[in-house]
Amino acid sequence: MRTERWLIGLGKAAAVAAILLWSLFPILFIAVSSLKPGQDIFAVPPKWIFAPTLKHYAELWRSWGVFFEALLNSLLITVGATLLAIVASTCAGYVYSRHSGRWFGASIAGLIIVRLIPPIVVTLPLFPIVNALGLNDTHLVLILLYATFFVSLGTVLMRTFMDQIPRELDEAAAIDGASRLTILRKVIVPLAMPGVLAVAVFVIVFSWNEFLFAFVFTATRAKTAPLVISEMIGSIDGVDWGILFAASTVQLVPVLLFVVFMNRYLVAGLTAGSTKG
Repeated sequence: MRTERWLIGLGKAAAVAAILLWSLFPILFIAVSSLKPGQDIFAVPPKWIFAPTLKHYAELWRSWGVFFEALLNSLLITVGATLLAIVASTCAGYVYSRHSGRWFGASIAGLIIVRLIPPIVVTLPLFPIVNALGLNDTHLVLILLYATFFVSLGTVLMRTFMDQIPRELDEAAAIDGASRLTILRKVIVPLAMPGVLAVAVFVIVFSWNEFLFAFVFTATRAKTAPLVISEMIGSIDGVDWGILFAASTVQLVPVLLFVVFMNRYLVAGLTAGSTKG
């Protein structure tokens, strides 16, 4: 019996180690390579002991100033999309949580189906509409697209969290004269804050790293960091891997730290609705 438990524990440890290696090795490789001298990045055999250098980061600052402008664009777009998605998802989730019926059930299924549609399917038909409205190459178009893309998932998550809040609290607040908006703002949202944070995590990670919408709908003014990194790969002077890895590290670190810090809310979002009570 002990041997069996020991083997099961060993198997679990090996599985976790394999998953961590698969997930973390590319990140570690990029971060470590950004600190290596250029000739050591792809040395065979790999050099594990080397003198760290910040040369690639300095060169990134000098040669690719547009990258840091794009980082600012990414930040503005991510914040805007997150706030819009949270407001829309919270309001919609409250409606779905407090009302039921055939059409509500059908529409929530429709939200899930819409979320499953690949982005490329809606990107090309949207281009002439966005162009006609004069929204091409603006922060607003990406904010609207990113928020819209995640409102469906956010609504389902918020409804799940709000279903766990007793309706008696709504009724008590209504008896005291509170309006629906006041009930939502002062009673429901504070209690459903883990759901709000879970939605925020999903939208921030998606918006910060998204490439397709940014590639199609922006050119210069609203260009995001992933687009500039893709330009580094396609540079006519050849790829400077040190600078590329430095840029990737700079772009990766903020969202990676954010996800680590908000990990418990991300898990809450992934497991929402899996238990009752």
